[in-house]
Amino acid sequence: MRPFALQFAAYCMFAGRWLIWWHKITNKYLHSGNLIINYQFYIWKINQTRNNGFKYRNMNTSYPCAKINLGLNIVSKRPDGYHDIETVFYPIGLCDRLEIEKRDDAALPYCRLNLNGMAIDGQVKDNLVVKAYSLLKESYPQIPNISASLTKNIPSQAGMGGGSSDCAFIIRMLNSEFNLGLSNGEMRTFAAKLGADCAFFITPSPAFATGIGERLETINLDLSQYAFGIVKPPVAVSTKEAFANVKPHKPSKCCKDIVMQPIETWKYELENDFEESIFMNHKEIGEIKQTLYRMGAVYAAMSGSGSAVFGIFNQVPEDFNSHFKNCFTAIV
Repeated sequence: MRPFALQFAAYCMFAGRWLIWWHKITNKYLHSGNLIINYQFYIWKINQTRNNGFKYRNMNTSYPCAKINLGLNIVSKRPDGYHDIETVFYPIGLCDRLEIEKRDDAALPYCRLNLNGMAIDGQVKDNLVVKAYSLLKESYPQIPNISASLTKNIPSQAGMGGGSSDCAFIIRMLNSEFNLGLSNGEMRTFAAKLGADCAFFITPSPAFATGIGERLETINLDLSQYAFGIVKPPVAVSTKEAFANVKPHKPSKCCKDIVMQPIETWKYELENDFEESIFMNHKEIGEIKQTLYRMGAVYAAMSGSGSAVFGIFNQVPEDFNSHFKNCFTAIV
């Protein structure tokens, strides 16, 4: 056989093995029309640091992560109409992809955003990426026009902070790319103007949140030994609906203290105050939580005001996705 033929045969064998491997991976993670790309999670795990949150492989691309709430207590209603809460924010490796590129033209809009991936309600001009860019440009007019591309993997209206994370990460990217010199604290101040939990994602590490979610205290909590199963049914729960049926009260034990206990005790003490009324109005969300427990989750809860529910597993069952028809699912 000629040398070229030998090389071609070897190439075909390599390509065949790669395709078999890729087929196995996609069969494992393809569900509900979505491919959960776990390389984003590994980038998150590799690049995360306790003090600096996420670092980027290059200045033009970042991976805004989702969060879950470990306990959520509505403590009191404020004079301004908002509510004081107590919760633990925990970042997980389900990520969007955000890219920016400097433009040399002066044409409007200053931030030209292209959306890919999961559908988002609303107009592009109302996206938090555009709003964060506009907010920074008011204070730093030297920021040039940009083109931005956002690929959504985090579902909207899930209680997982996807839009807030995109907002915080564009602030970080603009600060790094255009040498604005903002500290983490200053970036959090900008982010908090656009959403209660946006500030958390500037340095997304486990944190106890109070106030409306903007006061953050970093805590030492590591759940990396566990896997997270995420399920979001095709149900939207508005913030207004979530708060309408909740009676503010101080919990008997703070969620910050509960998460320091063995995880096996969380099921009996760590509560999300939104669940009672939301499960009453949207029974399918409550049924998802019970299914996660039947599947072996050591802890399960709704995240934020929903409608996503997460289960924490020692090992996620291989047939996880098949239990939740017509739902978004992810394993991270």
